[in-house]
Amino acid sequence: MTKNMGGADRIIRTIIALVVGFLFYNGTISGTLGIVLVAVAVIFLLTSLVSFCPLYTLFGIKTCKTK
Repeated sequence: MTKNMGGADRIIRTIIALVVGFLFYNGTISGTLGIVLVAVAVIFLLTSLVSFCPLYTLFGIKTCKTK
């Protein structure tokens, strides 16, 4: 599993995940939409931690700098 996410992409995903988590915890988003958004936020957080996005591989995208 090679890294395919750059630093900016990882930071943006982490911020989005934290915002969605806060909004769900705060009760601003709830119900089915809230659960779906929390699931997406968890995926964003996990992919940003490992610097690998499977969808980027499918589409041939790399946002990290090549060596």
